[in-house]
Amino acid sequence: MKFIVNSQQLLKQLQSLSGVLSNNNTMPIINCFHLHLEEGTLTIKTTDLSTTLVARMEVETGRMENPEEVAIPSKMLLEILKSFDDVPVTFNVDNQSHAIELSSGEGEYHLAGMDADMYPTMPTAEGTATVVMSCDALVNAINKTYFATSNDEMHQQMSGIYCEMTPDGITFVATDAHKLVRYRRKDVTTPESTNFILPKKPITIVKNILAARKEGGDVTIEYNNTNLFITFDNFYIICRLVDGRYPNYEAAIPKDNPNKLILDRQSFINTLRRVSIFASEATRQVRLSISADKLTISAEDLEFSNNAKETIPCQYEGSPMEIGFNAKFLTEMISNLDSEQVIMEMSHPSRAGIIFPFGDDTEGKQDDILMLVMPVMLAN
Repeated sequence: MKFIVNSQQLLKQLQSLSGVLSNNNTMPIINCFHLHLEEGTLTIKTTDLSTTLVARMEVETGRMENPEEVAIPSKMLLEILKSFDDVPVTFNVDNQSHAIELSSGEGEYHLAGMDADMYPTMPTAEGTATVVMSCDALVNAINKTYFATSNDEMHQQMSGIYCEMTPDGITFVATDAHKLVRYRRKDVTTPESTNFILPKKPITIVKNILAARKEGGDVTIEYNNTNLFITFDNFYIICRLVDGRYPNYEAAIPKDNPNKLILDRQSFINTLRRVSIFASEATRQVRLSISADKLTISAEDLEFSNNAKETIPCQYEGSPMEIGFNAKFLTEMISNLDSEQVIMEMSHPSRAGIIFPFGDDTEGKQDDILMLVMPVMLAN
């Protein structure tokens, strides 16, 4: 097995693939990049047994009679490629001993590979349904929801993004029981309704690869009862779906919210950031005191005698109210909206507030978003 490839182009592909690698596995073969060479195309694969990522790139080869493959230790290969300038590197692999020789300029480097037949096989896309969406739409859906997923290992279902596909559109939901985001797109539909939970790790990998792209394009998503298959550009990712039933998120969204607060989004964010500096580090609690035309945001840390208060203009319909929120959650949610103004709807200081984008720039859009944040109890 012999091929020549640009060092930096190969390094870029391997770094994208390395996000799948885990430091906790005890199988040496899983710590390798699986390389498969056929007719000038190098296919590189990594897996942690739950997620598999594949990339393809063109390389220069000599005469080949059959496809050839080898498994190369990932850490050593990444380190040597990082040390090269932008130069061609020749890989020469002994198909019997799996010994690998890298050469570039006057340098020769030898390392031991492994038998590629030991590498785990990939699940096949059998009995799948297919949906196609733009790369930008998928990245936007992930960015809008990912931050609201749970980090609690005891609740695996809430650690991923819930995906609900219907003939009317596609819905992405994330929650950690303190905050919730529901993001819908009307321009992506499926003939039949289905739902599944996307795990966090492959979501992150896909987002990072897509976000680094400069051109548009589409993503093809295939899914069955156990796995998801995503194809874009020269990448192919397979991930095992999260088992279990997702919480009934619709039941958590309050329907009757007579108190409506409209604010300039950036002004709200800036004020929250300033005032929350003076909040307790344990609770990050801020108090919102709302009346007809002004909102007063305050925070205090009794332990260190710190406090702050700031008033900003607003539009408000409803009864005067005081309600408390975690400033970190509130800032995070509003920062992930794009509109100039936001509207917060509430019913009672003990019930969740829901947040939407507001204004002319939200009309006629192919997507919509709802955010929910649970209140915190205020001290009198």
